[in-house]
Amino acid sequence: MKKLFKTALKINELAVNTATNAADWFFRKEILIQSGKTEYEVIAEHLPMRVRYYAPSADTSQPHAVPLVMVPPLGVTTETFDLMPDRSLVKSMTEAGFQVYLVDWGKPERKDGHLGLFDYSHTMMGQALDAVREHSQSKEISLFGWCMGGLLCLLYAGYGHDKHIRNLVTVASPIDLRDGKNIMAFASNTLNVTARFIRKYSEFRLDRINPMLFSPPGWMVSLGFKLTAPVASITTYWDLLTRLNDRDFVEQHTTTADYLNNMMLYPGGVVRDFMIRFAVDNKLANGKVKIGELVSDLGNITANMLVFAGETDHLVPGSMAKKSLRMVASKNKSFLLAPGGHMGVILGSQAREHVWKQAAEWLQGHSQVQATSVAAPIANKPKASKPKATTARKPRARIQKDTPRVA
Repeated sequence: MKKLFKTALKINELAVNTATNAADWFFRKEILIQSGKTEYEVIAEHLPMRVRYYAPSADTSQPHAVPLVMVPPLGVTTETFDLMPDRSLVKSMTEAGFQVYLVDWGKPERKDGHLGLFDYSHTMMGQALDAVREHSQSKEISLFGWCMGGLLCLLYAGYGHDKHIRNLVTVASPIDLRDGKNIMAFASNTLNVTARFIRKYSEFRLDRINPMLFSPPGWMVSLGFKLTAPVASITTYWDLLTRLNDRDFVEQHTTTADYLNNMMLYPGGVVRDFMIRFAVDNKLANGKVKIGELVSDLGNITANMLVFAGETDHLVPGSMAKKSLRMVASKNKSFLLAPGGHMGVILGSQAREHVWKQAAEWLQGHSQVQATSVAAPIANKPKASKPKATTARKPRARIQKDTPRVA
């Protein structure tokens, strides 16, 4: 009788939890979403871009001398690096003792469709890093970028005018788009063949088209990311149904779904530039690409470099991501293959151990004050005008030296 009573209580608890979670999922999803919980301060604003500051953890006795600047790709929200309290890259890095800054690309609108790669990789990146240096009083910085965020870091460093980038970390960032037999390579080869035919027999040129026409809406960007793992995008809802009684799982599922379903419009100018310079002409395969009136030459990069790639990334495979190490002039450069696909490598359950922890340990070893005082505070620099900083809380393996282990 006692055993029967306990069983009845468990069934009742299961039913109540399932009903409660189902009701919240259908009618109050906002209370389930756990993204953007880490506190930050806005230190600069150059619309649509803003710069966030995440202070080192309170129990950090001495923050690392070189601040860390995180650069997300366009099209996604900043929740990429602060997805959930227990799966937050920015929180992980602040707990490791870093002064963390995040480039928030904002929410582009149709009127921002003219913005191109030069605006992001040169102008806005420059404005963001100026703000970081003024706020941190450190001349030297470390850059960390995922996907196109890493590409923007490489382009910026490749312009060669900023000599104080000490460390550069990229995760799943494309270089040679025709490397291998993957989705990106197939698309690039197809576009190249088509473009050569059109250029030979007509006067039509992509760069003459209004960039506004190239702006894909947020739902298309969301679809593109989901197609990198189509089976998982479908089976995840079956997982939700079978685990509806598990509050933690329901919160994780809802938060991830909200992130994937709310991608943002991609500026048309960036899409056009990327199609011409990278997809069609594949210029960066040789280490140099002209963006606007400037040439970004990866040979100008001398920063310590760490490159990550996902073992099952079918969009940017390891061989494609690693290629940047052949083109830079860096003496200290390493490559690490980590579990996960294009998104899983940075957001997945194994990312903390295989990417975040590895990157933090590597950066710690390269973020101390040097004898030459290159990371010393900036003195006598006039303050640039900026908005008043505001505190915001949004409710909303070992490293291998130059040796890939491509699965």
